[in-house]
Amino acid sequence: MLDIHLIEKNPVLIELHYLPNLEYFIILMKCSQVIIEANENFVKQTYRNRCYIRLPNKIEPMSIPVKKDHRQIKNVKIDYRQSWLKDHWRTITSAYGKSPFFEYYRDGFEKILLAKETHLFDLNLKLLTKCLEYLGLEKDVKFTDNYEFKPKSPVLDLRSLILPKISYGDRGIYEAHVYNQIFGKDFAGNLSIVDLLFCEGPQALSILNKSARVVVEQIKN
Repeated sequence: MLDIHLIEKNPVLIELHYLPNLEYFIILMKCSQVIIEANENFVKQTYRNRCYIRLPNKIEPMSIPVKKDHRQIKNVKIDYRQSWLKDHWRTITSAYGKSPFFEYYRDGFEKILLAKETHLFDLNLKLLTKCLEYLGLEKDVKFTDNYEFKPKSPVLDLRSLILPKISYGDRGIYEAHVYNQIFGKDFAGNLSIVDLLFCEGPQALSILNKSARVVVEQIKN
């Protein structure tokens, strides 16, 4: 379990995700400096090309198909031969079209998606930048010049920490703070940031703050 105080004290090294979840943005909110891993190899079945949103009867994964001709993340190309783009926007509209803040935020997301970026890295970066803008978070974002298996201190290596198959409760970063969701009787935590933005708008950053889990047991004097 990660001590959130370490995030506050050190530069954080992390990979780009597709419309990241709340846990990811808590890390960015708490850290002093963000270093984006720009030289890793693409890893399948991760949040690098996947996010989760809420539909009327289920939690829906949305995945971006990628071509297999490159492995380095900066060179991984999106596969537009598949109809994922139309499907994703239709799914987002179906899920959040009647949410309080959909009309306020939709144009920014739609413009980026419909620009049809060639590379996954560029799309994820533009979406992340837009999300930080909507949240009102100004961050010092840098990029790696090369891949280091073990980055030098004091950089906190959080690459591949947030994975779909591992419960967020095991990481000690996010603790669900209930907000008003459009569908479902039971609250679904740690969905894509679009769920929080469309449902809560300007209150999103405050809810992220309340969702940050504080773990003190690992602090050493």
